[in-house]
Amino acid sequence: MSRTDDLRKRFNEAIMPTYDDYAPAVALAHGKGARVTDVDGREYLDLAGGLSATLLGHAHPDVAAAISRQAGELIHSSNQYLHEREVELAERLRTLLGRDGSNGMPTSRVFFCNSGTEANEAALKLVRRQRPSRPVVVAAKEGFHGRTFGSLALAGVPSVREPYAPFVYDVRFVTYGDATELAAATRDDTAAVFLEPVQGEAGVIPPPDGYLHAARDACDAAGALFVLDEVQSGVGRTGRWFAHQHEGVVPDVMTLSKGLAAGMPIGACIGIGEYSDALSVGYHGSTFGGNPVSCAAALTVLDVIERDGLLANATQVGDALASGIEAVGDPVISHVRGRGMWRAIVLTEPLGVEIGEAAARAGFLISPVRPQAIRLAPPLTFTETEAAEFCAALPAILADARAATATAG
Repeated sequence: MSRTDDLRKRFNEAIMPTYDDYAPAVALAHGKGARVTDVDGREYLDLAGGLSATLLGHAHPDVAAAISRQAGELIHSSNQYLHEREVELAERLRTLLGRDGSNGMPTSRVFFCNSGTEANEAALKLVRRQRPSRPVVVAAKEGFHGRTFGSLALAGVPSVREPYAPFVYDVRFVTYGDATELAAATRDDTAAVFLEPVQGEAGVIPPPDGYLHAARDACDAAGALFVLDEVQSGVGRTGRWFAHQHEGVVPDVMTLSKGLAAGMPIGACIGIGEYSDALSVGYHGSTFGGNPVSCAAALTVLDVIERDGLLANATQVGDALASGIEAVGDPVISHVRGRGMWRAIVLTEPLGVEIGEAAARAGFLISPVRPQAIRLAPPLTFTETEAAEFCAALPAILADARAATATAG
């Protein structure tokens, strides 16, 4: 029995099967940059990116050093005490958002937590505090905002949502990208509109030009809050600090997580302008939110992105990756969509799982997020050489997937 098989057996006996009926096929041991090695010594090029969280790749030396240094000084403080890393990170996020009170722009404030779903829970609480008499939230079909009860109410995927109904909010679902439908659904009973500026779990779907502005206008007309979930799309993933900055729109609330601390647990809910102090004393809290180690990691992530020009790299290499995939010319590839270092290979046939398995056999990790969409989220440090390596291997991967499908059939 291989070490992977042994670990999978132990996993199945000890871990709840919340993600699949059987343990994952790859058991990772360590990584460096965009490459990981499994427990049996096999190497992979990682384009899955830890569900878009490993923003600087694996074992980035600056992040590892920051974590080690902070762990040697102060690991935890709780919300009863002040520490510098939390304040520094909040200040940096306000500046990157362009809402730090300078130049006459509206200010903002940050609530730190531990994950994306917690950040969206905080946003929902903020909305309830500000619009207590409005029972409806508008969200997008196929959208995803987390697994806790509040955020799960917003999930536009019935199979994910319906087993846990009823929910606190009534949610009115609209077609993502249809500005007319969104405007019609946003009424005087609407507390907020929750959107992803790029839909992640739906298969990396950017909005049509002008859609986020239309959502902003619909919220203003109805007196509803505009909440943008940047849990996956934020912190440079699309080539801008935050994906909504491509369109120049300003939300009332923004949520972050995933890549903010390069894989360390962290989440943030940011209230902007008049909503910067919407969660006041006693209305929310988190024991581990703003953890010193996670905040130190996040500060280093932001430093490295700025120092190494990784926003530009995300755009340049992401475009090269997309062009290389489309140049393969295989009929199963319809096109590549997305922005920056966040792309999806859109398929003409529902072969996502089979292609994902074939890719792993060939030494590449990818995410078949939908039967006809494969999500790619390599680190912002990804190189054109690494992108070309994947593109060169792709024809054989697709042939292997077809062969495996034919054999199974």
